[in-house]
Amino acid sequence: MWWIIGIMICSIPILGIITEHLRSSASIKGKFIQDQLELEKMKHKNYLLETEKLRLELERMQLENSKEDVYKV
Repeated sequence: MWWIIGIMICSIPILGIITEHLRSSASIKGKFIQDQLELEKMKHKNYLLETEKLRLELERMQLENSKEDVYKV
C-alpha cells in the first residue's frame, strides 16, 4: 500500500514537468505559425509588386515598339 503512495508522490512532479513541456511546445509552435503567416503575407506582397513591375515594363516596351513602328512608316 505504501508503495502506491510513493509512486503517486513521485509521479505528480513528473506530470507537472510534462505538462509544462507541452505548454512550451504549443507556445513555440504558435509563434512558428505566426512567423510563417507573416512570411506568406510578405511573399504575396512581393509577388504583387513584382507583377506590377513586369506589367509596367511590358507597357514601356510596347510604347517603344509602337514609336519605332511609326518611324518606319
